[in-house]
Amino acid sequence: MRIAMLYKHKNITPFIISIITILILALISQFLLDTSDGNKELLFNGERAYQDVIYQTSLGSRVIGSDAHAKVVQWLQDRLNSQEWGVEVQEGNKTNVPIKNIIAKRGTGTPWIILGAHYDSRIIADRDQVPEKRLLPVPGANDGASGVAVLLEIARVLPQETRGQIWLVFFDAEDNGNYQGQDWILGSRLFVENLKEKPDAMILVDMIGDTNLTVYWERNSDQRLNKQIWDIANRLGYSDIFIPVYKHKIIDDHIPFLEANIPAIDIIDFDYPYWHTTADTADKVSSESLSVIGNTILKWLETYKP
Repeated sequence: MRIAMLYKHKNITPFIISIITILILALISQFLLDTSDGNKELLFNGERAYQDVIYQTSLGSRVIGSDAHAKVVQWLQDRLNSQEWGVEVQEGNKTNVPIKNIIAKRGTGTPWIILGAHYDSRIIADRDQVPEKRLLPVPGANDGASGVAVLLEIARVLPQETRGQIWLVFFDAEDNGNYQGQDWILGSRLFVENLKEKPDAMILVDMIGDTNLTVYWERNSDQRLNKQIWDIANRLGYSDIFIPVYKHKIIDDHIPFLEANIPAIDIIDFDYPYWHTTADTADKVSSESLSVIGNTILKWLETYKP
């Protein structure tokens, strides 16, 4: 009897080891499933976004009609398609300015949220301290490329199955007001004019990558959305960057939405010293600042209620 029991134990031991191994593998698989795109915490990669800033500026100033502008239009479509977003190019013309807005869509139903940024850069650096440089185009690292980079990283991070629908809109023709009779925010005006229904909310990001980032409530922006975003930033530990005080009143791509009675805000650091100068280059942009903005928006998307 003793010998028989030992014999049985010798056969059971490998069996038990096999069962334990299977259980461990099952637990690991479950862990991996639980941290897949549909369930994991959404983490924004600021360094990856910063590389997108570098790439955009490497093309040159994205002035309408330029080779750099055409390249960034194609690049945006390629990148968004590679992330399996539904991509459209909205073409139009306002005040004799040709416009190409890039629209990426995911999801259905409500809430319907639009995140926006402009991708064009200003044709003249009219605020440059050096008079000889004021007719040169603006590189647009922070003023344009930073907002685009934030949206592209959000496009990478968001899961295929979204809550409601999210549109990422890359506006053209934002930045050439007061130049040869042109006006500001032409791309966003074209976009809103062609909306058939109203989204629940619109969040604009503009000039949000500078190394000394401080964003205040913008005076034209929707008060409720301002408070929601700034409260989340505070909970994330960004209270030294998101200051819940009104400061600037700005004409930007959120204005056409507000005029159409769509809640919208502008997240912008308008105290950027290199605005509309030739010094608006990639070295003035910080991956940490991009992360602060991106993580705040991602957390807001998780919790937003119309």
